[in-house]
Amino acid sequence: MEINKDLIAASSTPLVLAMLAEEDSYGYAILQRVQELSGGRMEWTDGMLYPVLHRLERLGHVEARWEVAESGRRRKYYRITSQGRTRLAEEREQWKAVNSTLQGIWLALSIPGPANHAASAAPLPQEA
Repeated sequence: MEINKDLIAASSTPLVLAMLAEEDSYGYAILQRVQELSGGRMEWTDGMLYPVLHRLERLGHVEARWEVAESGRRRKYYRITSQGRTRLAEEREQWKAVNSTLQGIWLALSIPGPANHAASAAPLPQEA
């Protein structure tokens, strides 16, 4: 299943912030992690990721630093700031609200999910 580009763009901020909340990272590693965590359904490009990182940096949600890897190559590492953690919490609440709203609407309107994915129609577990 291919995920709509609008959804990929809309989810980029919380995804990047969530990954950086786990650990500092650099662009290529973030691209690889998105693909891994999405089971290959989301393939970001440099042209999509770096504008997001630069915007988050401008907003004070992430900070960047240059490091030299063992290979001698310079990499720009990003880390989430306290402002970024606050933004991530806000994004999570918004996405939970969107998800529960969609689930409720589909249930109320009796819109079935794909036949071979009956479990996908069930509500997602709520986080504490």
